[in-house]
Amino acid sequence: MKIEQIYTGCLAEAAYYIESNGEAAIIDPLREVSTYLKKAEKSGATIKYIFETHFHADFVSGHVDLAEKSGAEIIYGPTAKTEFKSHIARDGEQFKIGALTITALHTPGHTLESTTYLLTDEQGKDYCIFSGDTLFIGDVGRPDLAQKGQLTMEDLAGMLYDSLNEKIKPLADDVIVYPAHGAGSACGKSMSKETFDTLGHQKEVNYALKAQTKERFIAEVTDGILPPPQYFAKNAAINKGGVESIDDVFEKGMIALSAQEFEDMANQTGAIMLDTRDPQLFAKGFIPNAINIGLNGQFAPWVGALITDLKQPILLITDEGKEQETITRLTRVGYDSTIGYLKGGFEKWVNADKEIDSIESASADAFEKAANENDIIALDVRKPGEYESEHLDFTLSRPLDFINDWTSEIDPEKTYYIHCAGGYRSMIAASILKSRGAEHVIDVAGGYAAIKNTSLKTTDFACPSKAMKV
Repeated sequence: MKIEQIYTGCLAEAAYYIESNGEAAIIDPLREVSTYLKKAEKSGATIKYIFETHFHADFVSGHVDLAEKSGAEIIYGPTAKTEFKSHIARDGEQFKIGALTITALHTPGHTLESTTYLLTDEQGKDYCIFSGDTLFIGDVGRPDLAQKGQLTMEDLAGMLYDSLNEKIKPLADDVIVYPAHGAGSACGKSMSKETFDTLGHQKEVNYALKAQTKERFIAEVTDGILPPPQYFAKNAAINKGGVESIDDVFEKGMIALSAQEFEDMANQTGAIMLDTRDPQLFAKGFIPNAINIGLNGQFAPWVGALITDLKQPILLITDEGKEQETITRLTRVGYDSTIGYLKGGFEKWVNADKEIDSIESASADAFEKAANENDIIALDVRKPGEYESEHLDFTLSRPLDFINDWTSEIDPEKTYYIHCAGGYRSMIAASILKSRGAEHVIDVAGGYAAIKNTSLKTTDFACPSKAMKV
């Protein structure tokens, strides 16, 4: 028996490769499927099944592509309806992979078709569950994504309670829990950084499994849920209907453009110029109106949260050699419209004597000095929970997640200091504001981590967000 967790940190997503006696199965595959095909080929195994725990909202699955390339059958849980060939499992239906048995346990609540897959080993012992977004390490899936008609978030939370108590908690304590996500995913509120655990330990420490009544569970699970990123519903729809082959996406996106060709293409198409370099490198010089979302952070989720149109043409500025990786990570959240990249990177733009822009970066000490000497406007673009936990008493909470809602408040004639926790998100915000006409934006290098070392006064309890001074 072989079980491998394939964890993708920038998405906080886990796929799984299972193998026994020359047969293999994949749980919740990512968009690019070559990894799974290579693993099976290396072992001389045939991929027999592709199990989907639910219609994912936070990434685009590679199920259809993988099925076409491997001949495997796609399996969904009860109530699922797809626009492609798939097998809809009955609750309790069993599937054989070599000497292993996979049992579909219908566990609705996160979504209506959500299904947990129980793996029984060669000796007939329950070994692990692939819980999808039903049960995380330290948390459970958010119950607000599948609200339809009269079905409310509270109704789904009630279903989730029943699923956990009737299908999962009765399993043995030594059963291993393999979830679809870890810390950093927007599919839950307080996931652990650990990516697997025993069910017994989760019964002891997971607040959702410790809830004594359904009413208490519903109250705890629905408390403090932020609106989902805008791309979630779009990705779920893609996963129900199938998706363009990733090979075709690469073919149209891997087009090297000279500086002049890049400029002409941007003018002709209205494409977003997406610069994926390190934030501090970006600040020193970039193509005017380019947006910075660094590849070394949670790149794909931030693209999904901030670029509202999945069909928006995208032109890339990357570190040399990172073009294909960037396109791959864009496809994971449904952005298939890359139309080219700047050959040779930003250096070639400079060498072509093209116009460049920059963003001023201030140290935490310089920010402290400015705040003590002037009535400055400072924007904290961290998440609301981070802000409420601790913040400077004069900063305004303007979460990056919702920048498309609050940029209308910005006065292009005023100067704005911007910070996040460490500098990644603040540069995204600064680049977006600058592209929208706010010329006087200053990024605070090192973010709140650096600011805490100054003498500026902080507030460490929840307080209402202040109104923007315009």
